Amino acid sequence: MLQMAIRATCALIVLFVITRIGGKKQLAQLTFFEYVVGITIGDIAAFVSTDIESDLVHGYTSLAIWGLVPLLIEFVSLKSKWARNLFEGKGRVLIKNGKIMEDNLKKEHYSTDELLEQLRLKNAFKVADVEFAVLETNGDLSVLLKKDAMPATVSDLGLVVPPEREAQTVIMDGKIMDEGLATAGFNQKWLHTELEKTGLSLDNIYLGQVDTFGQLYVDVYDDKIKVPAPSVKKLTLATLKKCQADIELFALASKSESAKQMYTDAADKLAQTLERVTPYLK
Repeated sequence: MLQMAIRATCALIVLFVITRIGGKKQLAQLTFFEYVVGITIGDIAAFVSTDIESDLVHGYTSLAIWGLVPLLIEFVSLKSKWARNLFEGKGRVLIKNGKIMEDNLKKEHYSTDELLEQLRLKNAFKVADVEFAVLETNGDLSVLLKKDAMPATVSDLGLVVPPEREAQTVIMDGKIMDEGLATAGFNQKWLHTELEKTGLSLDNIYLGQVDTFGQLYVDVYDDKIKVPAPSVKKLTLATLKKCQADIELFALASKSESAKQMYTDAADKLAQTLERVTPYLK
């Protein structure tokens, strides 16, 4: 048992080293060749670990060869497109200009049900909405929807929005994360003030994050507790609109022409400001 434990530990270490040398690409894009290599390496490692009578030198030599050959092939593939096509294959178009390519489906042994399933996974429930679809070398289906079937984006609406920054975690497991708080540009006094607004204590909070606009979002341990939605931006927008309305009322109520003109100009400037900042505060 001790000998088997040592063999298994050594095999695990060798597998870890081979995986680390292979890089993260294999985890995200597993080609046919890499799939075969992965299965074979795992089988060899299992054999070396469990077969006490086997020669360790032969087993680890085989593991080294099966681990180094894919690296050599990957190096050659980076230098040669022909080698990439040979070992990794090429993507095949399954839908073009909204029309299913039946011959290509047959070449990839892809049934209609499988195609429809993959389209649904890409939120394309009607073939008529698909402009272009290609089966990638890793087996994933890339889908381009028709222009009229795509969801509207901010640029389509002609809106200008500020860039989003990474949300900073300021509370984790009921403890304040000073590093995230400092990165967001706030301190513990501000955090406690925001927590008082929600009526929650620090011990009840599982996770707290601050977004680009300085709004605090919290998740509590007890899911039955209803957390009030952040309202800083909404309150700011409502306050600005109220100020504009008040200034317009002042302009209407003023009997002095100069004061009326001053209030009118101020209301117009505030209206222009509101038009610019509204997308940021909604």
